[in-house]
Amino acid sequence: MTEARNDSFDDFVVNRGPALLRFAYLLTGDRHRAEDLVQEVLARVHQRWNRIERAEGAEFYVRTALVRQNISWWRRRSARSEQPVAEVPETAADGSEHSLAARDEMWNLLATLPRKQRAVLVLRFYEDLPDDRIAALLGCSTVTVRVQASRALARLRATLSDKNITTRREQ
Repeated sequence: MTEARNDSFDDFVVNRGPALLRFAYLLTGDRHRAEDLVQEVLARVHQRWNRIERAEGAEFYVRTALVRQNISWWRRRSARSEQPVAEVPETAADGSEHSLAARDEMWNLLATLPRKQRAVLVLRFYEDLPDDRIAALLGCSTVTVRVQASRALARLRATLSDKNITTRREQ
């Protein structure tokens, strides 16, 4: 029984691990912290894998655990200030310097947002989740999700306009 559980869990990690790591990176803004976060959550999930797998929502469960564990980490770390991302691990596919600079700038801007606003934007635009799923992941109402998204986008637009950078919406 435990061997079958281990095989099933191993398959899950092999198939979904890279996506979970990317998701964790977007939440944390730090590659090493993302790796630690995924490792911590997967270690806890492994202990309950039979129940989680039977519920047929394993990935949603793990993503929820990632979000909640990251929030817990931030609460414990509240005395330290947040550091913007120094480098983005992926390079632009087309090799364009302008594209790479724009991506770096967006990562830096995203890192300046409060945790909840960043999580909402990552879940909405990177994970392409609807507001009700985001609310379930974050443990809040859909109205709170919309408010956080609106505030985050307004803050990003204001920062971009301060730097005289136009967005697609303004063009």
